[in-house]
Amino acid sequence: MPNLAKLQIAFRNLYVRIAAGLAVAGLTAMFMVRADVVQDARPLVYSQNIAEITGLAARKDQLEFLLVAKPLSESPRYVFKFNNEPALHVVKVPSTSHLSLEREVLLKNAIPYSIARDDFLASHKAVLLDEGENSASAQAAAFLKRHALDILLIGLILYALKFGIPGMGMNAAVITPDKLKGSMDDLIGMDDIKQEVLHLEQMIRNRAEYKSHNIDKPFNVMLTGPAGTGKTKLVGYLAKQLNVPLIQASGSALESGFVGGGSKALNALYRKACAHGSCMIFLDEAQTLFMPRGRGEKKWEDDTANTLLGLLDGVKSDKGAGVIWVVASNFDDASSTMDEAMLRRFSVKINFRLPNKAERGELLKNFLSRKKDGLVDWNDLDLGQVAEMTANLSPALLETVVERASMISIQEKTIINTDVMFRAFERATIGLTDRATTAEKHKQRERIALHELGHFFMQIDPYLRQGLSLEEVKGKSHLLKISTESVSKIGALGYVLQSGDDVSLRTLEELERDVIELYGGVAAEELFYGARGISVGSQNDIEKATRMLNLMVNRLSMYSRSKIDYTQLGQDQTGDHAIRQVEEKSDELYSYTLDAIGDYKAVIESIKDTLLEQYVLSKDAVFALLEERRELLMAQLARSRGAGLARCEGAVV
Repeated sequence: MPNLAKLQIAFRNLYVRIAAGLAVAGLTAMFMVRADVVQDARPLVYSQNIAEITGLAARKDQLEFLLVAKPLSESPRYVFKFNNEPALHVVKVPSTSHLSLEREVLLKNAIPYSIARDDFLASHKAVLLDEGENSASAQAAAFLKRHALDILLIGLILYALKFGIPGMGMNAAVITPDKLKGSMDDLIGMDDIKQEVLHLEQMIRNRAEYKSHNIDKPFNVMLTGPAGTGKTKLVGYLAKQLNVPLIQASGSALESGFVGGGSKALNALYRKACAHGSCMIFLDEAQTLFMPRGRGEKKWEDDTANTLLGLLDGVKSDKGAGVIWVVASNFDDASSTMDEAMLRRFSVKINFRLPNKAERGELLKNFLSRKKDGLVDWNDLDLGQVAEMTANLSPALLETVVERASMISIQEKTIINTDVMFRAFERATIGLTDRATTAEKHKQRERIALHELGHFFMQIDPYLRQGLSLEEVKGKSHLLKISTESVSKIGALGYVLQSGDDVSLRTLEELERDVIELYGGVAAEELFYGARGISVGSQNDIEKATRMLNLMVNRLSMYSRSKIDYTQLGQDQTGDHAIRQVEEKSDELYSYTLDAIGDYKAVIESIKDTLLEQYVLSKDAVFALLEERRELLMAQLARSRGAGLARCEGAVV
């Protein structure tokens, strides 16, 4: 079996491609020449005079043969030859006349004739041509007409050998510095990342100084981080400041589906960059090139990565000395396994992050300030509150929220304020909400209201039990709204919308609170409907809680003195033990949730009716209702403390 990879490598040589093209063209021409039947060289005498056919009756003794070619066509031809004459006579007659001639002349005068067979017509193609069409140009035109498909195929083969098969290349845009817009000052916040990029700029400008340290290769740069954090923009700004052209291409475009297609595209990209001298190549979405090599059985699967390794390493020559490779990936070596050899080729790695609260506020202010005067109500816009609710959003998503706010402002003919920004955030993150889906389903809406209130009360439960005032609890709560409207995007009939938290290092206590809050919905259903009245609406909550408990119990060993990741020890050794530990901790936390939610039963039942009536309750509305029921809430908590104290005293006795 031929090795396709070696064949593809051989065809990269220009002379090999030319030789193959000539061979294919020669074989095709030989085939076409052999396919043509040798033509009769006798001269032809053309005519359309029917009298020549009627005159055959008098000269039938001199006829060598008489043939009728294509008798059923619109223009049959009578082909005859006289003895001792070299020429063939061809008389073209109309189809209507042929029937009369055959009956009145040939049959009546017993003139012998036959129908021209295909082998005769194949060796006498000129018989079927009109007078004048048998010239050299006419023959050439006829040849081209007969072999148009063959010629087209040969042309396509030669084109593919020269330029490659369509789809094997890469669309790469060359952007000159004067066409690059913006500057480093346009990036709001991210001062640490901008400092890294400015340091990189100095490294590139002062290349001679680095060469004195035997660092004579241009700096290859790797940008990693979540999508929408500004990696592409920063590359454009850097190219503009360095005053070099930017060749931008997508890493995913290298996967052409043809053996060697990615290598060919990369080499073409590199040659284009070398032609510009000092130039920057930017490969976006290039994470697939960093996957460990040698995973597949097919040897050519790593050709693209191997080619990139060679180009990044560079040959010690002046060619390509001014080319800077910059690749961007949404993943880094901390979040996924990457090829070590590829990572070593990048002397500079810059990791992008999501903006913090202060940076989100600055970004939102910048996006909103670009709008015309009078479209934003700055006096009724709390950017701090909006920045808090948009935690963990990238700059691109923040810009989407601002654009959505503009759409709402245009549709409702209002000015952008905090409320409009809040609704824009909800539309951008959650999607469309719908009341009609649950409007006539009163029992389902009642269950949804109790479920969502269960989540909320278990969120504020720790603060209430600490004795904090409702005002203090409100300040600590991340609640934005409670809704009984359906959301098709997440498949929910209701939801609790909360602002996020910038802190990613959560403690055991905080993780337990998160699990208890997730269990709040199903616990509220059991409280009001009994253990057999729990619905499937808690599926998503239980799935999230299970993942968190598995992280706490089995992966981080938070409840054990031995800090072991049990998931790495194998299912046979830890399977039953790991499941049992998760079940025990789940039972403990759910039992606490069920007991705690019982202390708020009366308050939940009283707030439920208002939620059903209004469909949506904001944070202010919820805490206003709690303030009205302060005495009922505090009395329930006091009874709970008393019951707990009595249980403790009984245990001591």
